[in-house]
Amino acid sequence: MKRLHVSFGVADLEKSVAFYSTLFGEEPTVRRPGYAKWMLEDPRVNFVVETLSGDKGFGHAGIQVESASELDPIFERLKEAEAPYLPEGMTTCCYAKSEKSWTADPDGVRWEAFYTHHVMEEFGTGPLLEKLDMGDDASVCGCSAPKAEIVAAAKPTPSCCG
Repeated sequence: MKRLHVSFGVADLEKSVAFYSTLFGEEPTVRRPGYAKWMLEDPRVNFVVETLSGDKGFGHAGIQVESASELDPIFERLKEAEAPYLPEGMTTCCYAKSEKSWTADPDGVRWEAFYTHHVMEEFGTGPLLEKLDMGDDASVCGCSAPKAEIVAAAKPTPSCCG
């Protein structure tokens, strides 16, 4: 089963936690310095507010899967979308060890697809998503994740897709 993921950068974490806890009718599932996450069931959303990026407002959206077997088909659809594709691989980010890839829609809205293997004590560091915006062929992560490269969107060919 899949879950929509939405991330917002906020100026004041305490005020935002109070607001969203009231809005959702529950406290965050995960609460760490500069970071709060609600794993809501109705609607099924992984909703994050954080101060660590320094950005304010909408950050990115994503699709979180609950089993590793659900991830490859989503990665394949990201590659087929004729958009930038960033296969980040295994990474530590947002207090979680996850396998993930990124893309951006035609208007530059960033999307990630990911499977979380387990919770981590450290926040980690996300990829340098500016590389995704530029379609740059440079490495995209200065953190614990393996280096990744932007992969140009590939159109299916008869030899690979029946």
